[in-house]
Amino acid sequence: MAQVLEFKLPDLGEGLTEAEIVRWLVEVGDVVAIDQPVVEVETAKAMVEVPCPYGGVVTARYGEEGTELPVGAPLITVAVGERPTSGAGSASAEGSGNVLVGYGTSEAPARRRRVRQGRPVSGASAAGSGEVNGQGAVPAVNGQAAAPETDDGPVPVISPLVRRLARQNGLDLRELTGSGPDGLILRADVEYALRAAGQDAAAAPSAQPHPRVPQAPGTAPAPQPTATAAPGEIRTPLKGIRGAVADKLARSRREIPDATCWVDADATELMRARTAMNAAGGPKISLLALLARICTAALARFPELNSTVDAEAREVVQFDRVHLGFAAQTDRGLVVPVVRDAHARDAESLTAEFARLTEAGRTGTLTPAELTGGTFTLNNYGVFGVDGSTPIINHPEAAMLGVGRIVPKPWVHEGELAVRQVVQLSLTFDHRVCDGGTAGGFLRYVADCVEQPAVLLRTL
Repeated sequence: MAQVLEFKLPDLGEGLTEAEIVRWLVEVGDVVAIDQPVVEVETAKAMVEVPCPYGGVVTARYGEEGTELPVGAPLITVAVGERPTSGAGSASAEGSGNVLVGYGTSEAPARRRRVRQGRPVSGASAAGSGEVNGQGAVPAVNGQAAAPETDDGPVPVISPLVRRLARQNGLDLRELTGSGPDGLILRADVEYALRAAGQDAAAAPSAQPHPRVPQAPGTAPAPQPTATAAPGEIRTPLKGIRGAVADKLARSRREIPDATCWVDADATELMRARTAMNAAGGPKISLLALLARICTAALARFPELNSTVDAEAREVVQFDRVHLGFAAQTDRGLVVPVVRDAHARDAESLTAEFARLTEAGRTGTLTPAELTGGTFTLNNYGVFGVDGSTPIINHPEAAMLGVGRIVPKPWVHEGELAVRQVVQLSLTFDHRVCDGGTAGGFLRYVADCVEQPAVLLRTL
């Protein structure tokens, strides 16, 4: 006997309560394997692919692309039961126990129930139970029973949509070789065969058009203006990552009594040191990694800035580890990936981790764990060609170091006017965790390390 199981939007971790459907990866009638990604969603922290813990036939999807769903809302229903084929893609009523790496169920669901509520999209109704036999019969889809077809014979097809699409286009399924597990014929196989024959699969009157629109990896659909926009206005909803950033920045300014101090520093020797490191062979060292190494050394001397404020307890909580966030601008907005235990990493390790997290940010594959838990943030806004800024603290942290562009400027060096590589450094800090003397001491130490990298040798 087949069962129809409901897969709900899982708790993706870190207190997230909702997610926006960016792209469906399956359609009603598709066969899915255990742990196969079925939908790409965007949370307030990252874009992730959500795998389904059941294997079987998708009987309903809930939510159009662009729709926000709360955690616990139905995503899809899957008919599970015996399959005419076996293997990794075999339908199974047992869940994998995995929903999302690090944020899933710890074991297979102990309780099964049929779907009796909710409204699936694309006109598909949630299917009742049915039998899956050797001929490929499955529960009803779109209100039509999907009995085995005698003219097809015992071909490895389980999806009624695939059978109907082939029948309406005069395609003999027995002549196809399936690309699914154990030769299972999938919709993609039928569409490929129709294209090869010069037919348009989408033209079949009962076939559901594919809803996916090709787009760059990790990018969300362009925001659409709201219906309330007046003439001459363009309104863009503050949701997803953009909304999360707006909320966090507003909360930071609302709750944190911040102050900013800044200083110009001669970065000529730091740039020369980096050039010498990279000329010595081995992996190239990034400037951001050297600045991060300076930050961790400074925080070891001024640990008050590696902290947060527990407002309810009226306590300052100081951390013994530095989880260093760094601001990265992407096509999807500003993200702040976190380098774990940055204080224990050397320049090579920091360079590699910055590169990995930056690439994940660009492709939208950062996990919630990689976007949370920071204790201090480094913001290199110099990449935008600006000299200075007054950073907004990344709540609930207590400080952020901003670094402007490094440019040739007149500078008094060893009593003589010279052209040197100058950078402006700024520190925004929570005045509740320390006074100006501590903040100034931290910033001055950072500037000294930038001007004389050998100062770092004392803390290595």
